[in-house]
Order: sequence, then structure tokens, then C-alpha cells
Amino acid sequence: MDSSDDEKDGVYGNHIPKELNHNLPSNGMKFVDEVLNGQSERCLENFRMDKKPPGSDVPPEISLDPRLYPYFKDCVGAVDGIHIPVMVGVDEQGPFRNKSGLLSQNVLAACSFDLKFHYVLAGWEGSASDLRVLNSALTRRNKLQVPEGKYYLVDNKYANMPGFIAPYQAVSYHTNQTTTGYHPQDAKELFNQRHSLLRNATDRIFGALKERFPILLSAPPYPLQTQVKLVVAACALHNYIRREKPDDWLFRMYEQDTLLPMAESLLPLEGEQPIVHVDTRALEFGFQTEQLELASHFRDSIATEMWDDYISGLAS
Repeated sequence: MDSSDDEKDGVYGNHIPKELNHNLPSNGMKFVDEVLNGQSERCLENFRMDKKPPGSDVPPEISLDPRLYPYFKDCVGAVDGIHIPVMVGVDEQGPFRNKSGLLSQNVLAACSFDLKFHYVLAGWEGSASDLRVLNSALTRRNKLQVPEGKYYLVDNKYANMPGFIAPYQAVSYHTNQTTTGYHPQDAKELFNQRHSLLRNATDRIFGALKERFPILLSAPPYPLQTQVKLVVAACALHNYIRREKPDDWLFRMYEQDTLLPMAESLLPLEGEQPIVHVDTRALEFGFQTEQLELASHFRDSIATEMWDDYISGLAS
């Protein structure tokens, strides 16, 4: 897919306003219509990252959790992809067939930790790699913007690079390993453990989205552009409901209390000195090797500070 032309590739995620126009009635159907078909001047506050200055407030989900603050104080959200079933003609199915052999569109989303979408890019074929979709989001006309000095968390499908912090490779990661009786053994493992606790905002926001809009779990018999619009409309309505009714029962199912407590009471093993590892997958984004090394050093500095505090806490 040639992703340089927003109209050609049928991607609509760049035109979703984060704040409803004050002159627009508080009506869901009109909101979606304005989002998808409104004039560009009425969609200037679009579905992307806020351009906040570097000194902007730390998200409360971070500042109020001693496991996460101050280590992730410059983190503004999380980025991940999700495959949504799609229906296309037989002659178009090849590119849309994903690794599981199913037809899908690969949708990239950036979200906040209070479960609001910052940015959505829909319409990429299911066979497209997650890195390729992210590269499209960062280079297109209406691109995903990362404020200077800030970053998003990503999982290990993506590279660790400027603006995006990934977990350490070949180190235990998922939150189901942070239950009682499990204890981190070095700085990288502790970093991955807490990175996972924070990054799971994408799992929760996708869960809430699919729970509320089950049409996203099937392949509706509509033209491809309509199927892409359905994803964007669902995300727009998600934000609309999240803003207008934050205590909605479905959102309560996916609130922050789903984070698992971490047992950190055993003395750790002696950690090794961090070894800088540059993920060469990020080279296709146009970053220089020196930039990738700085990104690796930055991640190591967070892990080291976190580990030092962890050890001090055990010793006190």
C-alpha cells in the first residue's frame, strides 16, 4: 500500500477531533458524521497527540504510583496495533491476509493512560508489519506527533528508538509474571515488569473498544473504505463516551485497578552492567546509529535508577 497519500490509501484516522466543536450538538451520530465528513477547518484539533510543552503535567496514572514515578514521568501514552477483520474481493485478499491466515486491516493506535485515543491510523493491509504501519504514521501528512522530550511506550513488536521505548528483548515481560511469589532478578527484568504494567493501557482500551462495538469482531459486508471508517467512528465514539460519561459501566471494567500488585520483597541477585543494544529495525525510520544508541542509553538510565531505588527499598 502506498501510504504517502491519505486519500488514496483510505486511511481516515488523522481527521478525528479530540474535542467536539462547541457549535456541534451533543449527539453521537452527528459527532461521527462531523468527524468523518466534516470540513478540515472544523477538524483542526484532530486525533493526534496534544502539542504540550515539555513541562506539561505528568499523567496521574504515573505520578500517583511509586512503581512508575519518577521513572516514566516523560511518558505520554502507549502505542500498539490491532488486527480488525475485513472483507475484500478475492482478487484483493492477498495483501490483507495476516500471519494467522485471516483477512484483516492492521490498525495502529496511540492512547493515553486514562483510556482515550490520541491517534488512530486504520486501513493498512493485514500483511503489513507493525513497524511499517508505525513508520507510515510518523511520515504521513497528518502524522502521529511525539512532543519534544516525551515518548510513548511500545511492546517488543516495535524497535526501541527516539520517542518510543520498548521492553528489553529476551527478558521476561508480561504482567502475568508479576503475581505474588515472582521477583525481578535484575534491572532489565524490573524495567520490563513495570513497563508492562503501564503499557497495558493499549490492551485495556482495545478491550473496551471491542466490547462496546462487537461489529469490529466481524467482517461486515461493506466497501473497504466503509469498513475503515467504521473503525475510526468506533474510536471517535469511544472518546466521546469517555469524555461525556467517564463512569460508564464498561469503562469501569477496564479501569486502572486491573493493574496487578507486584511482590517486591526478596533480595535480588547481583545484576550485571547494562549492555547497550541497538535495535537495527529502527534504521528504516531514518534514525542514525548514534540516535539509536542514545535511545538505548536512555532506557538503561531509567532501568538503573529504578533498580537502585528497588534495592534501597529492600535494604531499608
